[in-house]
Amino acid sequence: MEQNNDGSLALVRHVVLVLSGKGGVGKSTITTELALALRHVGKKVGILDVDLCGPSIPRMLSVGRPEVHQCDSGWVPVYTDAQKSLALMSIGFLMEDPDEAVVWRGPKKTALIGQFVSDVAWGELDVLLVDTPPGTSDEHLAVLESLKKHKVDGAVLVTTPQAVSTGDVRREITFCKKTGVRILGIVENMSGFVCPHCSECSNIFSKGGGEELAKLTGSVFLGSVPLDPLLSASLEEGKDFTTSFPDSATFGAISSISQSLLKSLESD
Repeated sequence: MEQNNDGSLALVRHVVLVLSGKGGVGKSTITTELALALRHVGKKVGILDVDLCGPSIPRMLSVGRPEVHQCDSGWVPVYTDAQKSLALMSIGFLMEDPDEAVVWRGPKKTALIGQFVSDVAWGELDVLLVDTPPGTSDEHLAVLESLKKHKVDGAVLVTTPQAVSTGDVRREITFCKKTGVRILGIVENMSGFVCPHCSECSNIFSKGGGEELAKLTGSVFLGSVPLDPLLSASLEEGKDFTTSFPDSATFGAISSISQSLLKSLESD
């Protein structure tokens, strides 16, 4: 099939940004969980990890630091399975030393991100999830500028239940409105703690901040995901929680969020 002006994203059906107003809310975790849940229902998924400060997704998917190859149409993504149903390209693959801090000035960062977004040979995908840096920085704008040449379906915003976190996401909502990015919905992460012994869910933080924020801003509330030690351990070890814990309430929550996201994308 001949490539059109969309270049490397020509055969990608949907592009979704995953945003958060601050670091530490589990944005990369939610990106990985959504990707695995979408693959679980038979979708071909890609993750573009452009979080320069913390490219953690390769570890969560247990791919290590493979050598990245190039083909005529750009960098070849790393596949996590033999069926090639989950593709990953991380900025971490291109760093000489992944343990070194990235101390680059803005122009160098934005140039790398621009090249990175446009030069990956994704092939055919149902959904490409873009894990962005936290906040509303130059890197954000660089990602958006590079993706504006292509169709971006919208953004999923990740928050935690506390008011301080939802305040940061409120700014992210303003950023989306100013830049013309559709908000596909809000996910509340760390919504309670699931006891690994009795499976009871207790609220460590306050509850319902994400849902309240969605109401206040007229956004869709996609759902909440609790802190689950079993799920966290599976990601730490690079295991697919969809096969390890298919009966858990946490898996049910993530599945429901991914189904709502698919409905929203396919109703366009």
